[in-house]
Amino acid sequence: MTIPDCLGAPASTRPPSWTLPKGAWDTHFHVLGPQSRFLYAPNRKYTPPDAPLDACMRMHDVLGIERGFVVHANTHGFDNSVDLDAVAQSAGRYLAVVRLDASATPAACKALHQAGARGVRFAFNPQHGGELDLKVFDHVMRCIDGLGWFVELHFAGSALPHLRPWIANIPAPVVIDHFGRIAPGLGMDQAPVRALLDLAAHRHIWIKLTGADRISRLGPPYADVQPIAQRLVEVAADRLLWGSDWPHTGYFDPQRMPHAGGLLDALCTFVPQADLRDRILVDNPLRLIGAT
Repeated sequence: MTIPDCLGAPASTRPPSWTLPKGAWDTHFHVLGPQSRFLYAPNRKYTPPDAPLDACMRMHDVLGIERGFVVHANTHGFDNSVDLDAVAQSAGRYLAVVRLDASATPAACKALHQAGARGVRFAFNPQHGGELDLKVFDHVMRCIDGLGWFVELHFAGSALPHLRPWIANIPAPVVIDHFGRIAPGLGMDQAPVRALLDLAAHRHIWIKLTGADRISRLGPPYADVQPIAQRLVEVAADRLLWGSDWPHTGYFDPQRMPHAGGLLDALCTFVPQADLRDRILVDNPLRLIGAT
């Protein structure tokens, strides 16, 4: 089976049209490779170009981002080395969100915590590979008990109504990726949007205003996503997060490839109130990791 090559991030970073607050976070980006050191998983869905740490840090410097979560990508399978290396080299700038399987142990998770991990991701959106194994999930939850980690979930939006009761009862902070991957073209009264807003009302549920480019059918400035973003602000402004999703893996059409600065401009449109943007970019990530 041939694994297709997908596009890499834009060669240069375009800054946003506004100035980010001091201490701003990017809570969702990936470091990929270099493949000469960090191999890709053989069962990956696509092959992105290297997106090494130095390129990532340059991108954040242009945007005005000071802190961030390097989120493990399925591209690297269950090997978290690339993420831990990024944390180690970042001089305290980054923390990690790792991926774990049935081989996880409490001792190994404590070591990951000491190395800068603060969350575990379960990415089971079929488009990007991976599946949810509840036995493995429960095992991992036992392994991370007491560490104060959050659980990050990436799934297909159509699965949200079915997943809602389970997510609502996860005994840990839960972070939902990419607006829950809902389809804005189906309107605000669709079952996935209702499920997402129901979950957003739970105090342990956090939602990432990331991947607007992935769910939009209109392109920048993603006007079809704006009603969902604004409803989430009304329900859960103190539990929303922003991330670039750099280097935007899984794109094959260069016309759809987003620019991180443009995504920040979209955030400014979604959330025109500067104090609420400051909360999303600075205060909320710190509260998520228990730093405030």
